Amino acid sequence: MKIPKRIASVIINSLKGGVVPRIGLPYITVGRENEISALLHDVDIIAEGGSTFRFIVGRYGSGKSFLLQTIRGHVMDRGFVVVDADLSPDRRLQGTRGQGLATYRELIRNMSTRTRPEGGALTLILDRWINAVLEKTQEESGADPDSPSFQSMAEKNIRQTVARLNDMVHGFEFSRLLVMYYRSYVMNDDDTKDKVVKWFRGEYSTKSEAKAELGVNIIINDDDWYDYIKLFACFLQQAGYTGLMVLIDELVNIYKISNTVSRQNNYEKILTMYNDTLQGKASYLGIVMSGTPQTLADTRRGIYSYEALRSRLAEGRFSRDGRTDLLAPVIKLRPLSNEEMLVLVEKLADIHAVLFDYERTVTQEELTEFIRIEYGRVGADVNITPREIIRDFIELLNIVCQNPGASVLSILQSDSFAFSKSELDEQAEDDEFAEFEI
Repeated sequence: MKIPKRIASVIINSLKGGVVPRIGLPYITVGRENEISALLHDVDIIAEGGSTFRFIVGRYGSGKSFLLQTIRGHVMDRGFVVVDADLSPDRRLQGTRGQGLATYRELIRNMSTRTRPEGGALTLILDRWINAVLEKTQEESGADPDSPSFQSMAEKNIRQTVARLNDMVHGFEFSRLLVMYYRSYVMNDDDTKDKVVKWFRGEYSTKSEAKAELGVNIIINDDDWYDYIKLFACFLQQAGYTGLMVLIDELVNIYKISNTVSRQNNYEKILTMYNDTLQGKASYLGIVMSGTPQTLADTRRGIYSYEALRSRLAEGRFSRDGRTDLLAPVIKLRPLSNEEMLVLVEKLADIHAVLFDYERTVTQEELTEFIRIEYGRVGADVNITPREIIRDFIELLNIVCQNPGASVLSILQSDSFAFSKSELDEQAEDDEFAEFEI
């Protein structure tokens, strides 16, 4: 299929920079059929009012973020709202200096739908919900939209929708603010609308500020932000969406927390979210987190250092000898095969040609030779990742594009690219003592 140049640019530039493009993934998705199928099975459960929790585990560059973004696109096409965030030193699941709230703010900032895939969809979702309620009221009553009776019936329908949230933690305040947003919407009070959206985004720093501007005595904070994620999941379903998918990447930043108590508090937050989703305490909510094998399995600092999580997530006795349970809470990414990588670089060659307006000249033989050399390097069978191969290949395409006289095969077979085994062994020996100090 023909790819627009704008999307081709995003794909090539993102992959060359080592990051996953947020658009255009169907053009380059290869392999991972089993993993995607397992995660989409979760989607069916969420759509029926259930909740799920998954960990995706893989080495740096193995495709964790790619799989997250692939699922993101799939579920948005199925009518889900997606929120996603990368953890960092300033964004955690739990903190004492606003790190948990910072993660919530990032999630809401990246709120996306099929019609607003780039994020920032909160206001669009609220306006769409109100318009749907107004249309429903018009169909049921046939009243003049400007009449007091119509406004009364519309607000009654609004309250019926949000009343289902009242039994949840903080549901009363959440419902009250939704009604407030509706009133400001129909009255064209943009100032109040903006203040309500500010509250939903977690941007009020003190209760007194929220009280003065909105008349509410509560704000979203480090401790309770996850409660509002659950509220959003239920509200979004009421507003006509299938559910809410939460994608959290870079769990390694929790693993890196030096303070043991702070690290354990974050793992306790994961346990709370895990228990809620698997015990049915949340509805229309899916959570997927990703991290490295060390982040999960290190019994000193990783998730397995928190015994309550280790006992829930550890593999059973039968997941051995290549047998994996993709319906388990933890999905461990397998390496892409040589054949799958060959298909991927062929797709990239076509996209590169579209982006830079030239007829693709890289042959199947040259693609095969490139993959053979990449996987032929010492230790490649266990250490090489798709990120490294993609980076090398795009660099190769760039060089050939900028040097018309250059031959792909001549570059592949040059000493600077096709290292011999002995050369790599010598380099490894040199590197072993490169940082040795007496």
